Amino acid sequence: MIAIKINGKEIEVETGTMIYHAAKQAGWVIPTLCYHPDVPQTGSCGICVVQVEGGRMLRACNTKVQPGKNYLTHSPEVLEVRRTVLKEILAEHPEDCLHCRRSGNCELQNLAIEFKLRDAVAGQRSVKEDKVDDSCAVVFDTRYCVHCTRCVQVCSKIQGIGALELVGTGENSRIRPVGGGALAQSPCIKCGQCAAHCPVNAIRENDDIVPLQKVIAAKEHFVTVQIAPAVRVSIGEAFGMPVGSLVTGKLFTALRMLGFDAVFDTSFGADLTVMEEATEFLQRMNNPDAVLPMITTCCPSWVEYMERFYYDMIPHFSSCKSPMMMTGAMIKTYYAKKKGLDPKKIFNVAIMPCTSKKEEIRRPEMTGKHDYGNDMDLVLTTRELARMIQETGIDFVNLPAQQPDEFAGEYTGAGVIFGATGGVLEASLRTAAHLAGEKLDSLEFEDLRGLKGVKETVVNMGGKEIKIAVAHGIKHVAGVLDRIRDAKEKGEKLPWHFIEVMACAGGCISGGGQIYSMKKETREERIASLYTEDRAMPRRCSHDNPAIQELYANFLKEPGGHHSHELLHTHYTPRPVAGAEAKK
Repeated sequence: MIAIKINGKEIEVETGTMIYHAAKQAGWVIPTLCYHPDVPQTGSCGICVVQVEGGRMLRACNTKVQPGKNYLTHSPEVLEVRRTVLKEILAEHPEDCLHCRRSGNCELQNLAIEFKLRDAVAGQRSVKEDKVDDSCAVVFDTRYCVHCTRCVQVCSKIQGIGALELVGTGENSRIRPVGGGALAQSPCIKCGQCAAHCPVNAIRENDDIVPLQKVIAAKEHFVTVQIAPAVRVSIGEAFGMPVGSLVTGKLFTALRMLGFDAVFDTSFGADLTVMEEATEFLQRMNNPDAVLPMITTCCPSWVEYMERFYYDMIPHFSSCKSPMMMTGAMIKTYYAKKKGLDPKKIFNVAIMPCTSKKEEIRRPEMTGKHDYGNDMDLVLTTRELARMIQETGIDFVNLPAQQPDEFAGEYTGAGVIFGATGGVLEASLRTAAHLAGEKLDSLEFEDLRGLKGVKETVVNMGGKEIKIAVAHGIKHVAGVLDRIRDAKEKGEKLPWHFIEVMACAGGCISGGGQIYSMKKETREERIASLYTEDRAMPRRCSHDNPAIQELYANFLKEPGGHHSHELLHTHYTPRPVAGAEAKK
C-alpha cells in the first residue's frame, strides 16, 4: 500500500493502482470515453486527463499512481483540457442525435451534456472517411467512429480474433477491418462484442425492424416469434428497470401487442437440444471408436470460429442445431400440422441476445434443405426489440404478465439456464444422467457456474468418470482447443469428454445484441436471474417437459433417431482464413 492524495484528500491504495481507480476509491468520478473495464486501457481519447499538483497532465486510465503525489481531478485547468479534447472529437462527429439510434444511450452524447457543450462546435470538419460497411450482421459506420479503439481491443485482446485494426497515426488514424476490405471478408465471427463495447453508433447490428413490421402489417403470413433465455434478463434495463430484472411474462404480452400471431420460448428448443445432445454424448461415450471430447454447438460465432481457425476439430462438434433453429424447424413441421397451417405461410422470427444469429439463419447448411423452406426467417437482437417496443408506445414496465402459446412455449428450468455460461452443460448433464439410469443427488452443478474463463469438473455417470470443461470468451476457448491438440500430438489421454463453448464472456447474457452494459456486475446479475427462474420452475429437467414428450411420442419417435437427424441436426464445413492452415 502507498499513500497518495486525490484533490488534497489522503488515501492509501495498492501499488500499481491506476489514477482512475484511485480517484474512484476516494469518491471522484473521472469522465472517460475509451476506458472500459473489459479491455486493456490505451488512454487514446484523452478525456480522462488529471493533473499532478504543480506538474503536468496525465491520462488517468492507464497511468499508475506514485507515492506522495496529489492528483487534481477537476481543477479549472483539467476541465478546460477535457473540454478542448471533447470539442476536437465532436468536430468530426455527425450532428444527428435526433435520429441516431444511440441517442439517449451514447457515451459521447453524455459527455457533451456533462460539459455543457450545447452549442454547435466551432470549426466542424467533414469526416475524412465516410463509409458504411453493412456486409454482415454487424454494421461498421466510420462516420461515428471516435477512434477510442475499444472495438480493436476487445476483438484482438479479449476474443483473440483481430478482425479490426488501427491504421495511421495522430489525426490521420482510422479503424478499419483487417486488410482494408469489408467486415465479411475479414476474420470477423459476428459475435458483436465490438458493437457491445462501442461507446457510440459506429458499430451496431444490421437493423431488421422495418422488414419485420412490413411482414406483420401485410398479414400474408402466420408470424411466430420466440424469445431466447438471455433476453428476459436484459431487456428490462432498456426501460429503466434494475439490472437483471426477470421480465418473461411482460415479454410475452408485449410481443402479442406488437402483432405476432404466436409467441414461443426458445427455452423449449433448448430442452429439445438437451434431449438430442445428451443422447449423442452417451452414444459417443459408449462407442470406443467415437470422437471425444464432444463440443457443444449452440453458439453460431463459436461455430464460425471453429470452421475458420480450428476446422480440424469439426469431428468433435455435436451435430445438433442450436435451440433457435430446432424451435423453428418444429414450428414449421409438427406445430404447423397440429394447427392446420401451411408451413410455407409461416414466418418465423427470433429475438436473440446475439448478432451472429442473424448470420446463422443464412448458413448454407441451414437454408433450402426442406419443403417448408428455412427453419428461421428473421432475427432481431434484444436492442432491436426494445426499440420496437418504445416506438410502438407500449408501457413495458407496467405490462401484466402473460404465458406463451402452447407446445413451443412449454419449457423447463434446464432450458432457461442455456443463457448463462455453463448452463448448456448443466442442463445436458441433468438429462444425460437420467438417460444413463442415474439419479442425481442435486440438479445444481456449481463447479460449472460463474465467470471464470475455463471451468472444469468431474462427474460419475454409468460407472464412468466423465471430465467436463466449460469455456466462454473465444480467447479462453482457443486455450482449451490447443490443449486437446497437444494431447493428440503427444499421444496422451485427452483431458475432457464433454466441452461447452460460448463466444461471449458470461455466455448469451453478454451477447453482442444485448442491452448496452458490458460490466462484470451486470453479467453476474443477469446470470443470477436465470438461475432464479430455473429454481422456481415446476420442472427443471428437459426430459420432464410434457411438450417434448409429446413431440417424440407423436412425431420424432426417439432422440437421435432418423427423423430427428433430418430436422434437428446439421453438418459443418471448413472455411479457413489466411494463416489457419498453420494452426491445423
